[in-house]
Amino acid sequence: MSKVDKAMTTPSLLRSRLAALVLVLFLAAGLASGARAQAVVAPPDNPDVRTQTQGSVSDTDIWSAIRKGEVGNVSIPDAKAAQLIQSEGEIWRAVRNGPLTVYGAYALLGTIVFLAIVFVIRGRVRIDHGWAGVTIERFTSLERFGHWLMAGSFIVLALTGLNLLFGRYLLLPVIGKAAFASLTNWGKFAHHYVAFAFMAGVALVFVMWVAHNLPARGDIKWLLKGGGLFVPGSHPSARKFNAGQKIIFWLVVVATLSASLSGIALMFPFQTDFMARTFGVLNVFGAGLPTDISPLAEQQLEQVWHAIVGIGFTCLILAHIYIGTLGMEGAFDAMGSGQVDLNWAREHHDLWVEETQAKAGAAAQGDAGTQAQPAE
Repeated sequence: MSKVDKAMTTPSLLRSRLAALVLVLFLAAGLASGARAQAVVAPPDNPDVRTQTQGSVSDTDIWSAIRKGEVGNVSIPDAKAAQLIQSEGEIWRAVRNGPLTVYGAYALLGTIVFLAIVFVIRGRVRIDHGWAGVTIERFTSLERFGHWLMAGSFIVLALTGLNLLFGRYLLLPVIGKAAFASLTNWGKFAHHYVAFAFMAGVALVFVMWVAHNLPARGDIKWLLKGGGLFVPGSHPSARKFNAGQKIIFWLVVVATLSASLSGIALMFPFQTDFMARTFGVLNVFGAGLPTDISPLAEQQLEQVWHAIVGIGFTCLILAHIYIGTLGMEGAFDAMGSGQVDLNWAREHHDLWVEETQAKAGAAAQGDAGTQAQPAE
């Protein structure tokens, strides 16, 4: 046996061979364990790791909950950040750019077309007995101030509001992006600040006229005759305000209250929950509306409702403007100079004329009696 063979049979060589065998067995055990783990995590029949179940909740369930608006926890002051996805935003955008815009345009155009048809068929409501040449005071200076404060501010609100809804379809292609952006920006400020003047005007008018706009027995008869607007010479009796004017008065009051509350909610976002409270009241009558509304969804509902009220309000005022100007002879003088023709007043507000003249006669007799008393 050579020296090399003798060296290979030494104890050191045996130890090195034993260590190599242990290393091979260890690696084989590790590979087998990894293969078993891989078989559990990614089975051959479903190699897509993204769809595997980890723990008690799958990724699909997590993202489904997030997609439905699930709210988590955040450490920052803005609690709205806890909601990753607000799905109602897609619904709001679809409603705002779809039915709200389309049906809003139909309502406005339909009102204008209807008034035009009424004018063509009926014509202007004339004073049946002609101008008397004698006037009677219809509204005082304070009453006319309140009316024009309300009317002037409403025109600004209507124009700026309609621009926000329809401007990009009508004005933007005509005046260009830069001019439209500047106009809309200034219109936004005007809409915000003029709104307070409008609310003040409505409040003043409400205080002055609410007593004259309470329901009365003759209102039903006035409505049944259509106010005499469709049949010449058939004017039903009325006091200072007829049934039609009373309806407009209360619609203006209710619409102003609703538009003001929703407008304030939009001016000071995430500070109110008017829609949730309103839904709660309606649920008492079985409406079944959700009351657990997120802050962002609250703002979106406020915006849609504010636009709906604004469009309806504009249609109502268009009809009011028509009656007070083109539709009825002598009507504009009531808010123009405050003096109306006596024949016009007797035809449209005969009971009010009798009351006014009776009060004036009693006051004149009282003054005459006072003057006739001998001095002591």
